[in-house]
Amino acid sequence: MRRTAAVLCGAAIAMAGLPAGAPAAASAAPPALTSAVTTGTTGTTAPGTTGTGSASASSPPAAAKLGWKKCATGGTPTLQCASLKVPLDHAKPNGRKITLALSRVPHTARTFQGPLLVNPGGPGGSGRSLAGFVASSLPKAVAAQYDVIGFDPRGVGASTPALDCAPGHFAPVRPDTVPRTPALEQANLSRARSFARACGAKYKDLLPYLDTVSAARDMDAMRRALGAKKINYFGYSYGTYLGAVYAKLYPQRVRRLVLDSIVDPRGVWYEDNLQQDHAFEERHRAFLAWIAEHDAAYGLGTDPAAVEAEWHTMREALAAHPAGGTVGAAELEDTFIPGGYYDGYWPYLAEAFAAWVHDKDADALVGAYRTFGAVDAAGDNGYSVYTAVQCRDAGWPKDWNRWREDSWAVYSKSPFMAWNNAWYNAPCAFWPTPAKRPVDVANDKLPPALLFQATDDAATPYEGGVRTHHLLRGSALVVEEGGGNHGITLSGNACLDGHLATYLRTGKVPHGPGEADARCAALPAPKPRPAGEAAKAAPKPSPGSALHGLLGFRS
Repeated sequence: MRRTAAVLCGAAIAMAGLPAGAPAAASAAPPALTSAVTTGTTGTTAPGTTGTGSASASSPPAAAKLGWKKCATGGTPTLQCASLKVPLDHAKPNGRKITLALSRVPHTARTFQGPLLVNPGGPGGSGRSLAGFVASSLPKAVAAQYDVIGFDPRGVGASTPALDCAPGHFAPVRPDTVPRTPALEQANLSRARSFARACGAKYKDLLPYLDTVSAARDMDAMRRALGAKKINYFGYSYGTYLGAVYAKLYPQRVRRLVLDSIVDPRGVWYEDNLQQDHAFEERHRAFLAWIAEHDAAYGLGTDPAAVEAEWHTMREALAAHPAGGTVGAAELEDTFIPGGYYDGYWPYLAEAFAAWVHDKDADALVGAYRTFGAVDAAGDNGYSVYTAVQCRDAGWPKDWNRWREDSWAVYSKSPFMAWNNAWYNAPCAFWPTPAKRPVDVANDKLPPALLFQATDDAATPYEGGVRTHHLLRGSALVVEEGGGNHGITLSGNACLDGHLATYLRTGKVPHGPGEADARCAALPAPKPRPAGEAAKAAPKPSPGSALHGLLGFRS
């Protein structure tokens, strides 16, 4: 599924940014205080997992110690960075090595609950900045009990090698995504084939090892390097699948497990994308209805159906004549898809929409595209990893006729994102590396896990949270009723965050009757911006408020 959310998330939490080069002077870790968990390096391996093969029967090599160095940002003055070498192929622990980039906000409390690994989604999302965000957003007394560990997964960001299959793949103006003519279909197919071909030519030796199971085994290498017998884990979007896979591979290594905005593990990945298309259609229509509700601000009418017709009229006009030579039909879709992840974007998107309808203001649309839609155009590394992992993780149809039939069927009911999402994932139809089997994440060997899901989440539809709740025995599901944002904790909902803090502090989960163990009301919808604020920049979301991590799945 689409991964733009993780990229927006990463941009939002970068704050002053992490240094691109080697970190500065070394900083010793805080002294060990009274510990609530047992730590220590171990060579014990985990049992295998259904459909993925079993973990290596031999003990992994002794874990190297991490050399933490200062890499403070303005928002996270205690942030530290380190790197860790891991096997490219975990079945060959003494073979070729790759390097992972890690970050840490060290614990300061006497009660130490161990490392808390955090992941923003993707696949392909950089997680190094997420450590600072989580540590600063949790209650201070809770965050102080953990070493909050961020990391760039294999192939991502500051980890090496970092993938970049085809620079400029999303440069505007792309062909119209809706293939109403054979020429348009062939133009989009050519782009998909060329991207897959470029990845295969450039990274033939790496692609077989870019998958979720390998990333989960990297996490266990981090655990050993951190000197912990068990880890705590907090993942958003695609990061929920990564966490569930880790838990299946190493159930005895999991202490606490938090999953927010949950991938449906039974749809990995082709079916999940199709379901996403329908969910984004509903979310887009909710946005258009919101515009109609605020006709006094935008002047686009009070009938949601009329506003929707106006949006499609704009799309057709831009397909023929891109705004500012930059925003065609494909780029317009890219611009408005983030509104499905986070309703905080709605006022800004509505303003650009209204400016085009009333004044044919190309600058407004181009500005909105550069703010919300150009993430993939600037994120060649993220999209490269996204595609490599999704295409390798699970089987995709190799017959393009199947894609065409399914996409037109979805489009007939949910036109907003259907073909845009199909082309986003289309390289998987031509991927040079054979696909693996998805992991059966069903698990009855874990301590209670805590799951969060919004009922109207478009990127990871509600059914995925319910299904994972059933698959992880003893888990608790906290539902945000009426919520449509993707990534819902640490975004201002005190009810949700209260459950999260209690769990991280005590390990206790709520227990309730029915499908959900606890329910929280959603935050109110946004309001139009007051007149005169149109020139102000749009806010950057927190990971909790908008992991535009279409699932990376654009999740």
